[in-house]
Amino acid sequence: MDDLDKYIEARKNRGHIFAENFDKGYEQFKFGVLLKQARLEAGFTQQQVAEKLHTKKSAISRVENHAEDIRLSTLVNYAQAIGKNLRFEIS
Repeated sequence: MDDLDKYIEARKNRGHIFAENFDKGYEQFKFGVLLKQARLEAGFTQQQVAEKLHTKKSAISRVENHAEDIRLSTLVNYAQAIGKNLRFEIS
């Protein structure tokens, strides 16, 4: 465990509200990272995806960097624009 992990764990142990908010925020952050990674692996820039979706580059950036409360239709369209399929799993 590195220093950052130790700090996060200690901070989460000091307060359940921080722990809950951190975990939720981390999941949203991770989701945005997955979207960006899929786009890069498919070889697209944000501008190219924006053009395919008839929107602005800033809208694509918002999807990738602020992934909370994204509409399902937006995710489906984003995935199709980069030639990917969207798959959900509940566990």
